[in-house]
Amino acid sequence: MTVYGTEQLCASCVNLPSAKETAEWLRAALARKYGENICEVRYCDFQQAVTEEDKSWAERIVGEDLWYPLVVISGEIVGEGNPKLKDIYKKLEGLGLSANEA
Repeated sequence: MTVYGTEQLCASCVNLPSAKETAEWLRAALARKYGENICEVRYCDFQQAVTEEDKSWAERIVGEDLWYPLVVISGEIVGEGNPKLKDIYKKLEGLGLSANEA
């Protein structure tokens, strides 16, 4: 899972957490639900993209005016602007993850 964003908040997201804060929040929430180290959450500043995949998403964010933080799982946008845990859980469980029974 990758959370795309940048240090500067988007105009529509001024009262929401930053993309970096969203990545940390998701990391903690997913660890509680699925266990530690089960799902990797990576933050990428799209203005400093390094990999080709990140550069492609950076172009889409700018070109399509996507809101960030943008949450991408397996090449699919799962959350934009204010991502919902319910949607993220649904996508992950659709990929075969199951909740911790602890």
